[in-house]
Amino acid sequence: METRQPTPEHIMQLGIGFWGSKTLLSAIELGLFTELAKGPLDTNALTERLNLHPRSARDFFDALVALGMLRRTGTRYANTPDTALFLDRTKPSYVGGMFEMANARLYRFWGSLTEALRTGKPQNEVKTGEDFFSTLYADPKRLEGFLKAMTGLSVGAARVIAKKFPWRKYRSFMDVGCAQGGVAIEIALAHAHLIGVGVDLPVVQPVFEAYAREKRVAERLRFHPGNFFTDSLPKTDVIIMGHILHDWTLDEKMMLLRKAYDALPPGGAVIVHEAIIDDGRRRNAFGLLMSLNMLIETHGGFDFTGADCKRWMKAAGFKRTSVKPLAGPDSMVVGIK
Repeated sequence: METRQPTPEHIMQLGIGFWGSKTLLSAIELGLFTELAKGPLDTNALTERLNLHPRSARDFFDALVALGMLRRTGTRYANTPDTALFLDRTKPSYVGGMFEMANARLYRFWGSLTEALRTGKPQNEVKTGEDFFSTLYADPKRLEGFLKAMTGLSVGAARVIAKKFPWRKYRSFMDVGCAQGGVAIEIALAHAHLIGVGVDLPVVQPVFEAYAREKRVAERLRFHPGNFFTDSLPKTDVIIMGHILHDWTLDEKMMLLRKAYDALPPGGAVIVHEAIIDDGRRRNAFGLLMSLNMLIETHGGFDFTGADCKRWMKAAGFKRTSVKPLAGPDSMVVGIK
């Protein structure tokens, strides 16, 4: 048998992977995919539309072709089917909000990962004396961008949750830390018999209600202002926590799961959906990198395996637990009271 010879190819691709990442992030920032949604353009026209200097515009566009983000026929550039659907800001399927936040905030903070690994301390706004959530929630424009980013991060998983979970058994649900309402709205759209509640800080309410009206489900979704650390959760049949638990320490995670248990009736369910790390901690690179992002962003947050979450649910009192894959790197852990 021929032995595979070592090669640096994969190391090289990973080591300079930020080149491709930043090229995509800049394209999203510039609105390139939204512009091409209007129709294919040649180099000169696209350069002019995006207000770019001509020196490297062609290299920029062709790099996106090589990265699989654009198509080129002759001299004219066009979106791929994926970028046409998911990176055109005018479409409801747009997921670029997450990448807009990554470009504006996370890209520079990840430059301090080595420091974070050595100190165990976050590297975001906290380093300049600010608190991430307080700073974010005090600026309406930044807050709205963050809330839209959370929709982009969760909408794919939300659609699968709407299909895979047995909603016919339940009448009401609540999304804790609902942000813009992306998850709650996808579930409400898929199941006309459900009444839903979104729980978040009061400043989120106008954004949530505007999005619910836009999606025409406002009559079945209401916003409950509150702080899930200091307030009890309203009673409901199903509680959803999406990309919430990973923000907090283990003690805080357990506190939130116990609050969910107390708010549910017998037979009620909690759904935790995250980029759940595989139990062997070998395959879900996104989940493991997300946990490093929690190092960058929070004082004690971390991501976890399905087995971890099932164990915590059992400790909180839930009798039956299961893990189900969702979209991409995301999975949901379900606990039944």
